[in-house]
Amino acid sequence: MAKALGFVVATMLLASTATAAGIVCRDEYQVVNGQEISTPYCADGNIAKVARESGWNVADEQIRQNPNLKSEVCRHIGGDIRVREDCDYEYRDD
Repeated sequence: MAKALGFVVATMLLASTATAAGIVCRDEYQVVNGQEISTPYCADGNIAKVARESGWNVADEQIRQNPNLKSEVCRHIGGDIRVREDCDYEYRDD
């Protein structure tokens, strides 16, 4: 019973956090009035998502709040087509 209650509380907390921000991302695009626009907030979230899929243990907020970490991640995954544009200023294929 306690585990179930804890899960419900955690789920509610997560849901309230997501709705409190009011930002809906579809990959690197923010959905505003039904239209997708490119925003740094969603781009950073996309970088974090692709980084996690590549084996990095990073949260969206870490990428948003730590430019050095973002640079390091982009140096390693910046060639991935899903983040190439988001990491373009970081990643150079010299």
